[in-house]
Amino acid sequence: MKGGAFGFLSLFAMTPLAVAAQECCTTKPNVVLIYADDLGYGDIGCYGAKNVATPNVNALADSGCRFTNAYSVASTSTPSRYSLLTGEYPWRKKGTDVAAGDAAMIISPEQYTVADLFKENGYATAAFGKWHLGLGAESGKQNWNAPISPALSDIGFDSSYIMAATADRVPCVFIENGAVANYDSTAPIYVSYSANFEGEPTGRNNPELLYNMRHSHGHDMSIVNGIGRIGYMKGGGSALWRDENIADSITAHAVEFIKGCVEKPFFVYFATNDVHVPRFPHERFRGMTGMGMRGDAIAQFDWCVGTVVDALKERGVYENTIIIVTSDNGPVVDDGYADAAEELLNGHDPMGGLRGGKYSCFEAGTRVPFIVHWPARIKSALVSDALVSQIDFMNVMAGIIGAPIVDSISPDGLCGQEKAWVGETLQGRPFVVGMASNHTLSLVTDEWKYIEPKGGLLMVPWGPKIETGYSKVPQLFKRVNGEFNESVNVATENSAIVEAVSLILENVRNNVRN
Repeated sequence: MKGGAFGFLSLFAMTPLAVAAQECCTTKPNVVLIYADDLGYGDIGCYGAKNVATPNVNALADSGCRFTNAYSVASTSTPSRYSLLTGEYPWRKKGTDVAAGDAAMIISPEQYTVADLFKENGYATAAFGKWHLGLGAESGKQNWNAPISPALSDIGFDSSYIMAATADRVPCVFIENGAVANYDSTAPIYVSYSANFEGEPTGRNNPELLYNMRHSHGHDMSIVNGIGRIGYMKGGGSALWRDENIADSITAHAVEFIKGCVEKPFFVYFATNDVHVPRFPHERFRGMTGMGMRGDAIAQFDWCVGTVVDALKERGVYENTIIIVTSDNGPVVDDGYADAAEELLNGHDPMGGLRGGKYSCFEAGTRVPFIVHWPARIKSALVSDALVSQIDFMNVMAGIIGAPIVDSISPDGLCGQEKAWVGETLQGRPFVVGMASNHTLSLVTDEWKYIEPKGGLLMVPWGPKIETGYSKVPQLFKRVNGEFNESVNVATENSAIVEAVSLILENVRNNVRN
């Protein structure tokens, strides 16, 4: 075992096609991973959200297992996604920090991925939405006007319709199966992260062109759809996305795949843009929450979830489909656009009472919503406080679908977590490791949280009002009444505990196993 513990749409009548599809998936469940972006522990109704209704996510929790101690691997996007898909901690590979839009493919074709696992075991595989893990062989040298290689087909995905990075980074086009979707030959695409193209306006120099959204900090380079971005881009024409249609577009492609996949069970990696900046939901969601664009983007995310669920019901495969709803990291309110997100919270707490947020090594950085729904096995609503980590996704799926658990399947995932993920035991991992944006590591057990003494600024320096949790001294927090009191550092009076957990953390970091 390579991952050691270190000692510690609406429901329709069943058609013949739907019956056949259901029979096909009797033994091997379909899997749909719904991966939100920057969605906080307190942003969902079933986790205590205020001012925003999330009935579709709540419905999954009401008949599934909702976790209160689930963690992403990192408090930023690229490293958490890398770990989820590879089962490897991000610090083990260079280039896994927040990626530019023209980054090379971070997951190399020779690496084993979750998609490879499913594909090898008879599944059709697909990825839709945000990618942010790079494309092509060399950073900054992609030809966006031709097929890009390597692409997602080289790491196990049969189909893909993705954003190369994030909505706030160029290129602002969808990549479908390795090439720009709806490519416009009259407007060839050029991308640079070092210099602007002659004659192209920017948010910094041409604020009058920011007709949809202005920046609060950064995000003042190329303008697409009346919104400033990170990076410079020229061209695109009719291939350029409209931010208000992103959710509709990726959801439609996911639904089309689900409805068309009739010969095999399927794995869908559905990574939404919501609620990442720039938040610019479709007009039919605007004003739904009274919290401005951020709140309305949460409502839009919930609609995406409901639409995918309806497609599963229409196909007749809902009962034997594992639906996982979670987030890549914790929340951030002002992350670079003047969308009044801070001013319009009105009592809503995206952090859910936790300290920190995106980028941070405090709890709100990596503790995330996590719901597992599988009617064929989870028969009633459950709430679990078991420690679970997204690093185990590959191993858990391998166990559930009956794939052999070999030593090389996941570099860092822990075996034997399947029952915890479906709520059949409250015994989860012995510990969870998280990484903040400056690579400070933390370790969480059922009783303690330890943050290593790496040092750094106390607040995120580029704009968000978020405590980093960095310190030059060891930090140890004790869980009291179910929560860590991260305002009281008890490291000094618990030196033996600090010594023990710091040794575990060093063993994990250095890949020492016993």
